[in-house]
Amino acid sequence: MAAATSTPFGGGDTGGGGLAAGEMEVEAYRRLFPLAFYERHLRDSVRPDARPLHRARDTSIALGPVAFSDGSALVKIGDTTMLAAIKLEVMTPATDAPDEGSLAIEFYMPPICSPTVRPGRPAEVAPVISKQLSDTIISSQMINLKELSLVSGKASWMAYLDIYCLNADGALFDAALLSAIAAFSHLQIPLVSLNDDGKVITVSEELLEGKPSVELVNKEKRKLSLQRIPFSLTCLLHGKYILADPTAEEESVMETFVTVVLDSLGQLVSIYKPGGAVLAHRSTVKECIRLTKQRIDELKNILAESASAMEVA
Repeated sequence: MAAATSTPFGGGDTGGGGLAAGEMEVEAYRRLFPLAFYERHLRDSVRPDARPLHRARDTSIALGPVAFSDGSALVKIGDTTMLAAIKLEVMTPATDAPDEGSLAIEFYMPPICSPTVRPGRPAEVAPVISKQLSDTIISSQMINLKELSLVSGKASWMAYLDIYCLNADGALFDAALLSAIAAFSHLQIPLVSLNDDGKVITVSEELLEGKPSVELVNKEKRKLSLQRIPFSLTCLLHGKYILADPTAEEESVMETFVTVVLDSLGQLVSIYKPGGAVLAHRSTVKECIRLTKQRIDELKNILAESASAMEVA
């Protein structure tokens, strides 16, 4: 006699197809009544992917995936995937900042990243995230722009950072910011010299070996000394519940979210909350900040491990 099986929503079935039928019923309920489906899980303090409410998804960082960039990184938070690449170009510095370089940051969401992004129509959230990234990186003072100077008043580096969203499955800003940080940690500033016309040109290692007399402006390749690195955590707010690092499905179902950015010293950089029905009370914001501090420790370790793996390779 076949054992009876039942679905989480009260249905029963028998026979070898009982489990499959139960799974189909749960999936149908999830599609028809997504909010009720999630609230059923929230009452048990667990999410459909089995994560506790305050736990972020598995995160990985791979440095140097783009061979012809000056610095690059591939970041995955759950299924959300970002590819960041930096290209350096020599520019004339601004007259009011003759000893500083510049940053230009762009965030792209091609149609392959999400079914909600249509070909020929830029994603509405892309320029918003671009602005958030620029504001966060500049206001955190992670990069000392003086380190991008070459010849005072004459030449400095312009760092073009392009971030491509390859898979948009929630918490896009968190993943984009982490990819930017990782790409800048991988960045190597190339060797340069002055040509006969007084222009700054990059010097390849092959040219340096063939002409050892080449006079270099910077004596060796170097990395930026990143300070006060900003890390972020997005939290969904739904009633009394706080869900860290939401998926795209959770973002579409829940009411509103808060993104907290703290630097590596634990100092607040920014708090971002778009409009929504849920009010972010002081206690809620404090809890989001506490969760962000926990997340920073995780991200620091992951970033350090990726750097170590790069050195071994």
